[in-house]
Parts: sequence; structure tokens; C-alpha cells
Amino acid sequence: MQYITFNELRKIKDALPGGSMKVIAEKLSISEDTVRNYFGGSHYGSGTSVGLHVEQGPDGGIVTLDDTTILDLAKNLLAESA
Repeated sequence: MQYITFNELRKIKDALPGGSMKVIAEKLSISEDTVRNYFGGSHYGSGTSVGLHVEQGPDGGIVTLDDTTILDLAKNLLAESA
């Protein structure tokens, strides 16, 4: 379990190179919308919930991540693109 502010999570998502949602989705055999939901999206028509819990507060609130696999892959992609 990991805690991060919602705004920090969105900054990571916004910094990802184009096509990263697809890359992460393919590596994990999940839909791109599920990856988007992890970063605060609401694409539940074709994606699923991913163990993300938000408590209101400063800096967008505190997000509790039950599983950091998607976040870890996103950070790896950022490191590779730097």
C-alpha cells in the first residue's frame, strides 16, 4: 500500500510520454481505460476500478494505492524517457 497526493499522481501521468497508457496496459494485460482510471480517470464503461481510494484534502487529497504495479511501470517509463 502506498500514499500519494492526487496532484502528484496526476503530475506523473501528465509527464508520461505519448502512448504510455497503451504500453502499461499491454504489459499488464488490462485495458487502457483501467490504466487511466488508476491515474484518476473515470472510464468505467470499458475500464475497471483499480484499488484507488481518495480522501479529500489539500493538494487534491490523499490517494491510497492498494497495488503500485501501474505506478511503478509509469515511473520506469519516465526514467527510460529521461
